[in-house]
Amino acid sequence: MAILVVGGAGYIGSHTAHALRRKGEEVIIYDNLSTGYSVLAEGFELVIGDISDSKKLAALLRRVDAVMHFAAHAYVGESVENPRKYFQNNLLGSLSLLNSVMDSRVRKFIFSSTCAVYGVPVKVPMTEDNPRLPVNPYGSSKLAFEFALEAYAKAYELRFVAFRYFNAAGADENGKIGEMHDPETHLIPAIFEAIKGKRPALQIFGDDYPTPDGTCIRDYIHVSDLAEAHVLGLDYLDSKDSVALNLGTGQGYSVKEVVSTIEKVVGLKVPSQMAPRRPGDPPSLVADPSRSEKLMNWKAKRSLEEIVSSAWKWAESRS
Repeated sequence: MAILVVGGAGYIGSHTAHALRRKGEEVIIYDNLSTGYSVLAEGFELVIGDISDSKKLAALLRRVDAVMHFAAHAYVGESVENPRKYFQNNLLGSLSLLNSVMDSRVRKFIFSSTCAVYGVPVKVPMTEDNPRLPVNPYGSSKLAFEFALEAYAKAYELRFVAFRYFNAAGADENGKIGEMHDPETHLIPAIFEAIKGKRPALQIFGDDYPTPDGTCIRDYIHVSDLAEAHVLGLDYLDSKDSVALNLGTGQGYSVKEVVSTIEKVVGLKVPSQMAPRRPGDPPSLVADPSRSEKLMNWKAKRSLEEIVSSAWKWAESRS
């Protein structure tokens, strides 16, 4: 099978491209490199283009059997400050891509969604039946495209899986690819920057949440576990109907617990300072991944310690 990995020069897309190759699939990466990096696509056919370039996409779609869509802006704070950018790319650009797919023979579509579509959850762990009530433009833009996928599936025989990620972390165990963001806002690489003196200290946003140690709890899932779920998603679409699925471990860790784990794994002290809460940060976001386990026979296998050790190996390789 040949798969067009849109946004495949980014963090999760590049790891998925490698997982697909390990399974023996043919992969074409399509990316405009606005936030992706060509180094993450080394060894693959890389076509540089925008998701709104229907002519360029049409030629590629004649060569593939399925599309995976990872191309998105994904900074929550930026989405509040500049919602136009987020709806333009994450919704209008994605609709343009989807329409290009509909103009081709391809009917298998995997979408990189987010637990941000739920907003502040009504219950934790979070099932897919939680109300979708996003609290920021990033989550709203992803939810709007989920609605489009649902409508297209009914009207045009599209088959899709929308994967709602929790907190992706870690790096490929071979050390060749990993997390690259500018600016870096994800917790674990931000901690590494604090350890290495690339930022004065780790800012911990709020220590007065209704959690055991007062800091936010999140579900950290290894990026390789996410990538493997996408490969299984293609198999699922061979015989099943469209679906939205959570991808998480079902285990939450507080910010302070992550800091403690990193100090234990790397043997270095994390300089940190308390900062005020960020608006819209829920106290706890933890997945109930049982539907993914049931429908795809998928389960996150890697621990927080394995996440940290793989991410540290990647960070050290780039020092």
